[in-house]
Amino acid sequence: MMGGGLLSLVLLVLLGLCVNGESGMPPGRRVHTLFSVECQDYFDWQTVGLMHSFKKARQPGPITRLLSCTDEEKKKYRGMHLAPTFEVPSMSRHPKTGDWYPAINKPAGVVHWLKHSKEAKNVDWVVILDADMIIRGPIVPWELGAEKGYAVAAYYGYLIGCNNILAQLHTKHPEFCDKVGGLLAMHIDDLRALAPMWLSKTEEVREDRAHWGTNITGDIYSSGWISEMYGYSFGAAEVGLRHKTNDNLMIYPGYIPQEGVVPILLHYGLPFSVGNWSFSKLDHHEDGIVYDCGRLFPEPPYPKEVKLMEPDAHKRRGLLLNLECINTLNEGLLLQHAANGCPKPKWSKYMSFLKSKTFAELTRPKQLTAATLGIEEKVQAVQQQVVDEPAKPYPKIHTLFSTECTPYFDWQTVGLVHSFHLSGQPGNITRLLSCTDEDLKQYTGHDLAPTHYVPSMSRHPLTGDWYPAINKPAAVLHWLNHVDTDAEYIVILDADMIMRGPITPWEFKAARGQPVSTPYDYLIGCDNVLAKLHTSHPEACDKVGGVIIMHIDDLRQFALLWLHKTEEVRADRAHYATNITGDIYSSGWISEMYGYSFGAAELKLRHRISSEILIYPGYTPSPGIKYRVFHYGLEFKVGNWSFDKANWRNTDVVNRCWAQFPDPPDPSTLDQTDNNILQRDLLSIECIKTLNEALRLHHVRRKCPDPNSLSNSNSDAADEVVVSRKFGKMNVTSVVESNHDQKNQSQELSEPTETDGMFSSVRFWVIAFWAFCGLGFLTVASVLFSGRKGKGKRGKSYRVKRRNSGSGFMDVNGRDRHLQVPL
Repeated sequence: MMGGGLLSLVLLVLLGLCVNGESGMPPGRRVHTLFSVECQDYFDWQTVGLMHSFKKARQPGPITRLLSCTDEEKKKYRGMHLAPTFEVPSMSRHPKTGDWYPAINKPAGVVHWLKHSKEAKNVDWVVILDADMIIRGPIVPWELGAEKGYAVAAYYGYLIGCNNILAQLHTKHPEFCDKVGGLLAMHIDDLRALAPMWLSKTEEVREDRAHWGTNITGDIYSSGWISEMYGYSFGAAEVGLRHKTNDNLMIYPGYIPQEGVVPILLHYGLPFSVGNWSFSKLDHHEDGIVYDCGRLFPEPPYPKEVKLMEPDAHKRRGLLLNLECINTLNEGLLLQHAANGCPKPKWSKYMSFLKSKTFAELTRPKQLTAATLGIEEKVQAVQQQVVDEPAKPYPKIHTLFSTECTPYFDWQTVGLVHSFHLSGQPGNITRLLSCTDEDLKQYTGHDLAPTHYVPSMSRHPLTGDWYPAINKPAAVLHWLNHVDTDAEYIVILDADMIMRGPITPWEFKAARGQPVSTPYDYLIGCDNVLAKLHTSHPEACDKVGGVIIMHIDDLRQFALLWLHKTEEVRADRAHYATNITGDIYSSGWISEMYGYSFGAAELKLRHRISSEILIYPGYTPSPGIKYRVFHYGLEFKVGNWSFDKANWRNTDVVNRCWAQFPDPPDPSTLDQTDNNILQRDLLSIECIKTLNEALRLHHVRRKCPDPNSLSNSNSDAADEVVVSRKFGKMNVTSVVESNHDQKNQSQELSEPTETDGMFSSVRFWVIAFWAFCGLGFLTVASVLFSGRKGKGKRGKSYRVKRRNSGSGFMDVNGRDRHLQVPL
């Protein structure tokens, strides 16, 4: 009896420990992780991956899967054993409205769990994840900075409805609307207050079909599919729950983390690739891989292969994260198959790798770093800092660039956004898209970048002047007036740029009252009557442009002046002359640049001018400088190959599958004699290769068909962009409206042919026959046209007009073609 009583006491003690979580965490520190799924194979393999990573990462406390199923689905469901599960009535088909919207199950599941689960009564902190995530290290709310009234979350910048009429319609406190999602960590009391409002606001936004438009919600399909995300943000605003956003905790495979940042969460919501291997979760929407013994997702390259494939350590780090994501998924599947009673799989090199110490070491739990938390590592200065003094965090940065609704800007956007993610640039990027209402109705490139929509000023609303370059200052001003940003510094770029590394205010020493920019020495108007006419402080006029790093407070003061001075200089036609402006066409096309310099001078904003940020492909680099930006505003050449962006003004390389630019020469073929020329050409090749890789990945995301399977007999081939990787060429037909020499775009490689005498004889007679027909045609044509002599000839002016018709346009992007000087 005594032994039985002692055993019971021990069991009760152990039970008490288990109630507080697997790690025995004391009250006040009890963490519970939640994720929401449905009864589908698609969610089952994601569940296996998340559960496996949960254990590997040693996440504290228990985890619960909120499983939403209809009664019919539950009868057929075979995955109840995959995770600790709390069953939730399905709301995929809304019980009142009949609306089909499965995403609503997330807030509905949380509400149901809070109300009916006993576990919810023994929790202090809650971490809410999505199923398509891999945990890399412990997610401890208070270590991330969460506190009562302040949740921690990942930043979802595309939720533009927080800054427009959508928030004004759906919350009494639009100023509290935070653009967050993905990872959520909050106190249980905050979740109890938020959850019912999260659900009701989701229903409310979902029913508001009048405001589903892309320019209002940011949803590229205008389908209301992200209503649940807005439901969360509006619900939180309504109950006064604010967020500490962190861009570093979570990363999408395919992106590259910033220097020193160790993400603790991978969100594989987007396709990603390593070399020729790629993965997209949508390709496995009905995949029963969990129940198919021995089958894993296609194996990726090995880490050793990636090291050989990518010499750049920064980019290689991003590729290794891609490998970690898919390998963790496959390791989880392998263990789940064993738990399902599957026979032991046959040995393979890949199976051996997944079980190796090398892989275990690569995927050991990651710990938070100061950089991940957004805290600058404290510099140890003897006798100058107190021990344990809090470090000052780096200021937040936001990058902007301005475009219009044209294919010309779309391919530039694809290149810039791709390079932004590779560069390690801190913060987020926003495209300022200036379009007329008519343009917007036909525009198809909404998903190319996080976008802020701006009314077009290409045709000035008051003067009727056609000047698209004015959209840049007008768009920046519109963004400042309509977006609530927490960024301290703004980086402004042009669309025709490729980023090669981060552009930060701390490295280039930008400060409040002292922006940073790059030299534009041809702006001679800063030194003559033009500056005296248009600014009260001509001595403060700096010849700058291209890349701008400016404090947000300076930009708020300056933006309106930038726009007004642009209008002022544009209207001053009496001073368009080349000897005054430096514009060789005397057309006022660079008025926006002078608008910038004169506006800054009015405020006495003096620039720190750096020649180490930007380089034009085709220019010789200075030794030892790591330029951060390519500005491909001018034509550049490598041997007989050349590239000029203006030749691709009317070519839609974004929407034509596998379209890209002509491949540059192989670097191994370059002349090594002159190192300056070699380095110049290598930079030119890097620029175009980055653009082409951006386009390739864009086509992969569009799910373009395998280019090797496309038929060459398509009757519409004349209207398509045809890419031949075998011959390294690109033929552009009926697309480019220019009369430039296209020898670089259609270089044919002749192949040796073998012929016999009979074939040669037949070919001779065929050629002779066609020659005879040709002579006959010319004879008839000569007779017919001889009677037309004397009826008048087209003059020389017509021939000149024809000869110039393909090159007389002006470039609205950077004004490079018009000036033929570096911008």
